[in-house]
Amino acid sequence: MQFLPQTTLFEIEEGDKLRPKFNEHDLIPCITQDHASGEVLMLGWMNPEALAKTIETGLAHYYSRSRQKLWKKGEQSGLFQHVISLIIDDDQDAVLIKVKVDGGASCHVGYRSCFFRQLARPTADTDFSLIFLEAQKTFDPVKAYGLAASSLPSKSTRVAS
Repeated sequence: MQFLPQTTLFEIEEGDKLRPKFNEHDLIPCITQDHASGEVLMLGWMNPEALAKTIETGLAHYYSRSRQKLWKKGEQSGLFQHVISLIIDDDQDAVLIKVKVDGGASCHVGYRSCFFRQLARPTADTDFSLIFLEAQKTFDPVKAYGLAASSLPSKSTRVAS
């Protein structure tokens, strides 16, 4: 799939054609949101191939910057993200996908959302403490990915039973 080129400012900002603007690393940020609740599940990156495969298959694909390769969300864990809608921002340099997730989780460490902690005191006198927003993990990442327990965060015992 070949995307249309970025052309005039009017066509990019107010036109009726998808003309994604990838950054200097050929990536575009993608916010992933639960289609029913509106909860933000994760932030990932897509290269042109990942965006094209997402559109073609209806399953979320991303580009892993750490592994430097394309990956289909759920290919190891079974927690596939089915795309309900794909939304582009005004200057077409960010994507928002609304998804239905098999298994209900999107975070590779086992939580429903990758955004499972918040700063306890977001003020100048913060001690940088984080509060967990999810009481339990949705799945056990050791079982899903075959990872060594030492490679997981220290809260790995919070797995739902």
